[in-house]
Amino acid sequence: MAGIIALIVVVSVVAGVWTDFLWFRSVGYTSVFSTTYGIKWLLFLVTAIFMAAVVGVNAWLAYRLRPSYRPVAPDQQSLEGYRTVIDPHRRLLLGLLVGLIGLIAGLTAAGSWQTWLLFANRTSFHATDPQFHLDISFFVFVYPFLRMVLTYLFTAVLLSLLYGALRPQVKGQRATPSARAHLFVLVGIFMLFKAAAYWVDRYGIDFSQRGIVQTGASYTDVNAILPAKTVLAVIAVICAALFFAGALRRNTLLPAVGFGLLVLSAVIIGGVYPAIIQQFVVKPNELVKETPYLTREIASTRRAYGVTGVKVIPYSATSTEQPAELAKQVTALPDVRLMDPAVVSQSFQQLQQVKGYYKFPNVLSVDRYVLPGSSTPQDTLIGVRDMNGPPTGQANWINSHLVYTHGYGVVAAPASTAQSDGDPAFTESDIPPTGELGLQSPNGPRVYFGEQETSYAIVGGHQQELDYPNESTGGQENTTYTGGGGVPIGSSLNRLLYAIKYRQLNILLSGAIDGKSKIMYIRDPLSRVAKVAPFLTLDGDPYPVIVNGQIVWVVDGYTTTDNYPYSQRLSLQSATSNSYSPGGSASGQVNYIRNSVKATVNAYTGAVSLYQWSGNDPVLDTWMKAFPGIIKPRKDIPPDLMPHMRYPEVLFEAQRQILAQYHVLLAQEFYGGQNFWAVPTDPSGIAPKQFSQPPYYITMTMPGYRQPQFSLTTSFTPRGRANISAYMAVNSNPESPGYGTIRLLQLPQDTAILGPEQVQNAFESNTTVASSLTLLRQGGSKVTQGNLITLPVGGGLVYFEPVYVSQSAGTSSGAYPTLQRVLVYYDGRIGYAPTLQGALSQVFTGVSTHPGTSGTHPSTTKPGSGKTNAAVLKYLGQAESFYRQAQAALKSGDLGAYGRDIAKVKGALDKAKQAAQAGSAPAAKASPSPSPSPSPSPSTSSSG
Repeated sequence: MAGIIALIVVVSVVAGVWTDFLWFRSVGYTSVFSTTYGIKWLLFLVTAIFMAAVVGVNAWLAYRLRPSYRPVAPDQQSLEGYRTVIDPHRRLLLGLLVGLIGLIAGLTAAGSWQTWLLFANRTSFHATDPQFHLDISFFVFVYPFLRMVLTYLFTAVLLSLLYGALRPQVKGQRATPSARAHLFVLVGIFMLFKAAAYWVDRYGIDFSQRGIVQTGASYTDVNAILPAKTVLAVIAVICAALFFAGALRRNTLLPAVGFGLLVLSAVIIGGVYPAIIQQFVVKPNELVKETPYLTREIASTRRAYGVTGVKVIPYSATSTEQPAELAKQVTALPDVRLMDPAVVSQSFQQLQQVKGYYKFPNVLSVDRYVLPGSSTPQDTLIGVRDMNGPPTGQANWINSHLVYTHGYGVVAAPASTAQSDGDPAFTESDIPPTGELGLQSPNGPRVYFGEQETSYAIVGGHQQELDYPNESTGGQENTTYTGGGGVPIGSSLNRLLYAIKYRQLNILLSGAIDGKSKIMYIRDPLSRVAKVAPFLTLDGDPYPVIVNGQIVWVVDGYTTTDNYPYSQRLSLQSATSNSYSPGGSASGQVNYIRNSVKATVNAYTGAVSLYQWSGNDPVLDTWMKAFPGIIKPRKDIPPDLMPHMRYPEVLFEAQRQILAQYHVLLAQEFYGGQNFWAVPTDPSGIAPKQFSQPPYYITMTMPGYRQPQFSLTTSFTPRGRANISAYMAVNSNPESPGYGTIRLLQLPQDTAILGPEQVQNAFESNTTVASSLTLLRQGGSKVTQGNLITLPVGGGLVYFEPVYVSQSAGTSSGAYPTLQRVLVYYDGRIGYAPTLQGALSQVFTGVSTHPGTSGTHPSTTKPGSGKTNAAVLKYLGQAESFYRQAQAALKSGDLGAYGRDIAKVKGALDKAKQAAQAGSAPAAKASPSPSPSPSPSPSTSSSG
């Protein structure tokens, strides 16, 4: 039975390794396979042999040096029986034990292959840490390797000691002098390793989290821990010498003295002394003592996260421009995003899903395209129509893996416009695809590699796959894959290997598989890039791009480490958690990050390309030495793809988390913490309110821009407050000389200016807006407030928010949101209308035209004040009353009364509209004062 189990394990491992090689060969990255597997096997063998040899030799010595006479006490007679049985098999059992130790140690070491590669290929940072003045590369590449080596040395000695040479006796000799000498030598070696560990630990203070310095050596670390580690290293060497002397002299006194000295020193010098320094020297004078070390941390953290070049611009956020000038600036605004990617995805799903086995992402991607007849890129929402598996009840093996093999096409719509009924104004849609983005090549629409394609597919040969539904030809069009992706599976050996890999006998027996068939697996873009570049941290939000008629996925790759001295550690999962991705879009603890690689995956062929994006990154240079030739230079990026590159969200979110604190440059102010910021929670209706507001891609004009640029933006609020304190944007246009430049508009600290949550409250509490939203929510309708966009205009800040209406999910399974209203806020004035143009007109007088801001209806409703506002509210109230009467009549079955009341609702709404259009009063003022944001209105709807 044991032999059968061993055979199954071996066959499974061999099948896994060989199919892994076949996959790497199919994508052209066999060098990654050979390097990773080669290093893993090398580390496994070296560590396993070393550990087994050390433990085995010491076990053999311990047995040879045991006491020859072993009197047995009465209570040990039963144990003696076991010894009698075991002794004849002692060598076999010891061999098995030593082999198991070696196996476990080797497997553990194989998992540390990246540590070895970084050490062996280390590259200088050409910068030093502020404490030891060593090159940063020592801490990033060498220090972790030294710690790893010491761990295995300690383990080997400890396991040898555990075996020992002592035997419990009632009387007589407990250990021979030779056995005692053996133990003393082992403990002496352990003490030498402990001395080395103390010495290496000295450099670890650069990652200390003691005191107010969040990461890095503090006053106590430098003045107490550092000398203590040095002294303890010396004492450990002395202790080792005393153990060696005890082994030579067959004397236990010297080792006992040495061990006692080390323990006492560790307690007093390593524990008590630093605590005394911290409590009685640092705490009473903390600011003075820690100022130099806080200064180090601020500088190192900003350098590690790439925010040293942030351009800080004072910004009053209160406009002094004349209304006419403001009107001109508003008219010159680039397209404002009215299509929320997290809300409109439901519209894409309902209007363009076509069949239930297709699926769009929950949050659409934002890109920009130059449409025919235009020379200006337009912000565009885009989503891939991925394959979500066979229809319900049809998920058998053939359908799941041989028929429903791929998605089909993309759907795109401008981010700033909608059709007259509020639906997206699609620029690419339908099956087969029609539109203006150029998805016209024969195989361009087919998505064999996508975010939903997570299982394997067998394609090619004579097997017919579902291509797309087509009612005019009997229900569907079929196709057979002819691309270069996938692993050939026609041979009997390969079919056997993959049958073992997936534990699926059908792969071996199916007649649908022939000599030209291929198997595709690891098909989602993230997993595919992670496989060929396992050293990268990946952005969890790949986005599709149409290039030369093909769909190409773009994945942002980051080089990271958590061993950058004096830099604050950050959880990427926490930093990237927001209302769009509550679980975060990256993971891992880091204190250094660079967007050094752009990766692409062809949706049809699965081809993976890696391009070096940013230079001057020693971590990437190190990996390029370890994996030569797999990363192409930036100049090799196809020209048609380059305009679609963008500044990545994960890096931006990490940087905004850092800048929330580390925009403060003076240690004294940093210590006080009164100027720290926070990312505001998302006040819109797309997610529960505990999630932060995501950064937004939008084409905008930022102070310092010569012309509008595609940018990634965010707001900041004071920590514990809801007022806005700063606004941050980074140039995300790779064709602009200013790409990657972060600009930070810093608002006055002595003026309370409404932040996103407070503006949302101003919208909800405005009487005209509240009455209209209440009416829209009647009759099973659901109102969703979309992304609240903030833009700097005329020295102030303008807020834009789209309002969507849909039937509730319980009313109709086909419900989807349509854009029905637009909210605008500026300097206390609120605009609310069916179109952006109408809402802007209410806030900024003199605005008559605004290219690219078409809304849902050509008319506008202007919430005025005075008599006009009273008339509007009067008619809206009447409409609401008539609507309640209509609902009551419907419940009672009086359809005649229901029809009459609905007619009255329409009449009242028409009168409200006429009253609003007749009014010329300025827009309504926001009523709330700039106090901390109240709780969100319970009437705000949300959707995931």
